[in-house]
Amino acid sequence: MGKGRLEAFSDGVIAIIITIMVLEMKLPHGADFAALKELLPVFLSYVLSFVYVGIYWNNHHHVLQATRRIDGSVLWANLHLLFWLSLLPFATDWMDENHFEALPTAFYGVILLGAGLAYLLLERRLVACNGNDSVLARAIGKDHAGKLSVLLYAAAIPLAFVNQWIADGIYVLNAAIWIVPDRRIEKSFKAFTDE
Repeated sequence: MGKGRLEAFSDGVIAIIITIMVLEMKLPHGADFAALKELLPVFLSYVLSFVYVGIYWNNHHHVLQATRRIDGSVLWANLHLLFWLSLLPFATDWMDENHFEALPTAFYGVILLGAGLAYLLLERRLVACNGNDSVLARAIGKDHAGKLSVLLYAAAIPLAFVNQWIADGIYVLNAAIWIVPDRRIEKSFKAFTDE
């Protein structure tokens, strides 16, 4: 089964997610800096969510670049990831509308945790479909960074009820870990094509 339709569908869904997030940002009620200052939490939560969607889009592109074939389990794993990502606009809006209160901040972490687990599952399904000796399998390895991200999300959820700023800091830290694109796949793919 070819991967072209999977890539096109995923790109379309991710573009819609970003569009929905930006449309949730309301215009300021005034034409001065004080009006803009009121929107700062909304803008910051949008930036964080935009960065997360961008990270998933970038990494999704890389794993599919190193993939030769897909099957039905990959399609479902991909839909599972897109489900969690599609909830980010709602979680972002709820968190910023309530000024980063504990429950919305924890819920944001649940969405990120779900997306992180879904991405790990997608990687596993792609490796199963392409083989343990594939370029993708060699590039991913044990994916310590992906597993660390999931652990950080899981820690941030209960910490949101202790102090929501700690949870938000963990979300920012986790995004910072991934902001530099993962080069493992590019290096493995280049080494494979040079052979």
